[in-house]
Amino acid sequence: MFMLRNVTKYLFGDTSKESIVEIPQGQLYLVRPLSPKGYSELIFKDAAATIRRTGQEYQYQLVVQRAYEEGEAELLAEEVGDDGDAEALSGDKDEKTFLLDQSLHFRSEIRHGGEAVFAWRDLSGDPGDLYEFVCDHSVQAAEVGTFEMVAIKCQYERKFRKPQEAATEKDLQQFNFTDQTIPSASAVSSPITKAIDPPPKPKAIEDSLARQTQKDLSLREAKSRASDKEVTHTTAPPSAMIPKGSEVLAKERAELHLFDFPSGSFMLQDRSVLATVSEVGKWEYWLQITGDEREWLGQPVVADINPVFNFEYLSFIFNHYTEDGSAYSWLLRFKDQETEERFQEGLMRALWERLNEIKWTKSTDDERQYVLDAFQDLTLEDAENAAKEEEDDEEEEEVEQDQNDSQRSEEYDSDESADDVVTKPDDGNTNSQLAVGYKHDRSFVVRGSKIGVFKHTPNNNLEFSTNISKVETPGGKLFSPKKVMLHSEDTDMILQNEANPNSLYRMDLEYGKVVDEWKVHDDIAVKTFAPEKKFSQMTGEQTFLGLSHNALYRVDPRLSGNKMVESDLKQYTSKNAFTSAATTEKGYIAVASEKGDIRMFDKLGLRAKSQLPALGDPIIGLDVSADGRWVLATCRTFLLLIDALQKEGKNEGKLGFEKPFGKDSKPQPKRLTLQPSHVAQFQHETKAALDFTPAHFNTGVDDKVTSIITATGPFIVTWNMKKVLAGRKDPYTIKRYDQEVKADDFKYGSDRNVIVALPNEVNMVAKQSFKKPTRESIAATPRASGRFSSRLRKSDVVNSPY
Repeated sequence: MFMLRNVTKYLFGDTSKESIVEIPQGQLYLVRPLSPKGYSELIFKDAAATIRRTGQEYQYQLVVQRAYEEGEAELLAEEVGDDGDAEALSGDKDEKTFLLDQSLHFRSEIRHGGEAVFAWRDLSGDPGDLYEFVCDHSVQAAEVGTFEMVAIKCQYERKFRKPQEAATEKDLQQFNFTDQTIPSASAVSSPITKAIDPPPKPKAIEDSLARQTQKDLSLREAKSRASDKEVTHTTAPPSAMIPKGSEVLAKERAELHLFDFPSGSFMLQDRSVLATVSEVGKWEYWLQITGDEREWLGQPVVADINPVFNFEYLSFIFNHYTEDGSAYSWLLRFKDQETEERFQEGLMRALWERLNEIKWTKSTDDERQYVLDAFQDLTLEDAENAAKEEEDDEEEEEVEQDQNDSQRSEEYDSDESADDVVTKPDDGNTNSQLAVGYKHDRSFVVRGSKIGVFKHTPNNNLEFSTNISKVETPGGKLFSPKKVMLHSEDTDMILQNEANPNSLYRMDLEYGKVVDEWKVHDDIAVKTFAPEKKFSQMTGEQTFLGLSHNALYRVDPRLSGNKMVESDLKQYTSKNAFTSAATTEKGYIAVASEKGDIRMFDKLGLRAKSQLPALGDPIIGLDVSADGRWVLATCRTFLLLIDALQKEGKNEGKLGFEKPFGKDSKPQPKRLTLQPSHVAQFQHETKAALDFTPAHFNTGVDDKVTSIITATGPFIVTWNMKKVLAGRKDPYTIKRYDQEVKADDFKYGSDRNVIVALPNEVNMVAKQSFKKPTRESIAATPRASGRFSSRLRKSDVVNSPY
């Protein structure tokens, strides 16, 4: 058994790898011996089984992933087509993931003919249901034994929260379920047939392993030890001074773990700490973590801590920032669910009161329920349904296309010529805004007082079309547009000049010059504006919506004098600090504010049909799906996705735009956040705080919402709606650039192509090139999108001087 222990010790010891051990080929079945649904179902005809680390200490996953035959993925892509279901290729049946826990009753057996089978319970199925992974005949008995031993030791670590090296034979025996029969995955065989030959356990396996691995084991361990010496693990920074508290909101015992950047996992720091949330001033709250021998950390309770509660792991993960701006990710693990719930209530109360400056007890029942619903993905209900969520499991394809064949901006060209100029002009401006055409395949990029025009090519690239070199008022005064919007079948662009807040300007895109100045109102300013309806820019519609800090109104350029339609003005006496608006295909209106609340109107000039309470964070961007079902709000550190459809009560089937939400039919908000460990890694790499750009749904007439796009720093992030709605813990993928992303949006009519404006270039990128957020994908320094990253042709520069 010594050699088997050495092998598993080596496998566990190499923390640089996410995967510990793998069976490269086999088939996955779902067997239902007692179910009327059918006896056996082939899930994956060709698959690989892997045991992976999760990023949390002592927690591991069994992952079975479908393998495509050569050319099969490309063939599926062709069958789906550009306008097909984007989920077909990366769909929900490419990967199954199971938390390695004793409740799975994981075991193996070797059948007649040498066929090896792994089996484990389907915890979300009917009694007796099993998953079975039937290994390919090329898989050796030694590999089967190693895989099962690793699985057993993973279960040991999860149960006892100790390294597997401490396990005795007696300790491991409790995870041995070989006495339980594994029914054949074939419906022809009896479902209760016992294996004729028991699997070759310890002695046969260790002899086989000894012959195969003894020769190179010492070399591998030597390399591993040398590598460990070179790694500098993340250490905890000094704790801040503790302010004097007036009231304790929560005080609980827990284990303390710190995220280690080199290994990509949480490392135990202290087995027993006291976590305290206190009020330390007017609307000021403090989180303090204290051990028996030291103060570990202290920090204000603010939105940037990015709190994530996971009841399946009994954990609370949060971010901690030091005075020099460094970010750390910490994990508290509680002894039971009740303890975690008490701590969660105290922390959430502190965070909400800090943001809203209202005592939690003074808010209405509706407001409290709405706030709690926003954190619904953090409650126990998700943990109970976790196994069911895996039925809809899917992974985005991690295909990194070859640089020479990938989608890219026309800026980068493989032909070096005497025309080339440097990529960073000396005008002091950078790209700042992006407007994507609906009617015509064009994108417009604002750079200071210039606008670059790019054509969308049939092969999904961008081609520089022209440059509007001077944006100036009809009187000849140069200005840099604060906001732009395409209008009137994409033939016009509406521009906002920050120096003239009561007027807007119309640019004729055919001539490339501003031809009209529209005075909206003498006293009411324009803070922002939005189309009359979701797809108005595809039509000749002339009117559009305008917002001031406390008013919503219609603008009609055809009016003489001021362009505001007085009869459609809805003005509030209080300062609501409106920030953004969005409309549906029918013209329903959503309006958001700096306070974080959202109003929903069915038409202008009347009271809002519904008002959604504020979580406390200012909303900086707003989008609505064409059918009005989904409202998407962007805050600095998270997104808020709201289901506007009422599912019960007297207004069942109606949207919150059409009828007020009743007490028996509350909206269903979801906070979309990045995992705290990913936030810490982002900030570790960029030295900048999280700061999302306004998020967008994919858009197209008759297109359903499938994706969400936003960016922070050099990272673009896309959420998969199917994963979000299923409550999955891995709903987003990322793509990193070497510069800050200034603006981003989907190409019209597609969720597969994203248009990205960087400070000095513009790209169209395939969504399939986005990757799961890992240490590697977050830390990777991207190459420039073309062969010559430092040179451009003059005719291709966004702010070309000619």
